[in-house]
Amino acid sequence: MIVGVGIDVVEIDRFEQKLADTPQMRDRLFTPSERDLPIRSLAARFAAKEALSKALGAPPGMSWQDAEVDKNSDGQPYFRTGGTVQARMSALDVDALHLSLTHDGGIASAVCIAEG
Repeated sequence: MIVGVGIDVVEIDRFEQKLADTPQMRDRLFTPSERDLPIRSLAARFAAKEALSKALGAPPGMSWQDAEVDKNSDGQPYFRTGGTVQARMSALDVDALHLSLTHDGGIASAVCIAEG
């Protein structure tokens, strides 16, 4: 059963400028293994985390550090979750997250489906 769906779109150049203007943002938004990725990948991961938040009902207090986007051996993106994100998933009886990312034409976007 689908518990929630989230989508987000990020303008890559604008996102890059925001990170340049606010350097501490990179540490707040991304885990250590995500931080040094190319800007288009960071923008897509930010969109993914926003989409995840929306799929889980955008509760206050979720930490960006508790959701990390990784890729499996086939290159398919997925979330590693813990802490506040995992707690929210448990509260909603979410046992699977489905994630799709793309970046093209200066835009990064993500869709997340929470399934229970």
